[in-house]
Amino acid sequence: MDATSIVTLVAIAAIVFYIVSIYNRLVTLKNRFKNAFAQIEVQLKRRYDLIPNLVEIAKGYIKHERGTLEAVTQARNAAAGVLSRAQADPGNAEAIKSLSQAEGALAGALGRMNMVMEAYPDLKANQNMMQLSEELTSTENRVAFARQAFNDAVMEYNTYKQSFPPQMFANMFGHGPDASLLEFEDHAQIQAAPKVSF
Repeated sequence: MDATSIVTLVAIAAIVFYIVSIYNRLVTLKNRFKNAFAQIEVQLKRRYDLIPNLVEIAKGYIKHERGTLEAVTQARNAAAGVLSRAQADPGNAEAIKSLSQAEGALAGALGRMNMVMEAYPDLKANQNMMQLSEELTSTENRVAFARQAFNDAVMEYNTYKQSFPPQMFANMFGHGPDASLLEFEDHAQIQAAPKVSF
């Protein structure tokens, strides 16, 4: 084997190694944002589990505000359903957009419920309601942190996938459209934990 053949083989091996490293990096980054979405899912499910308890306690006090309580329950159920669909493919832009919209509707329904509860001092003083309120606030903070981690992972994945030379290979390796950030309709509303004051 002459020197030219050896140099050619080494060059081909280096190119193959580099392409394999691009593939592995894309897989790593995609798995990282999927894991970050799983953390959002955990926190949102915790939040969805707290809301029915909150509504049940409120029912005894604000019987004539049934429509508000039903709106919260419906918004919670809708958001939980959309979360299940988004969980199946966290890289799907439509699924993430639907989750953003459902979360915005739930935050709005919770806000309306909070306004109604202000008129009920006995409810505001209820120990269970205060404890649930604290847990909900804590969960909202966790959701915000998990969403930030997800968005950071998505940005890192998209940036790498869009850079050169990985962009030449991304589609070939099954990394089609960019992943979407999880943004909520009303950024100010979602950044602040829903205020459940009693």
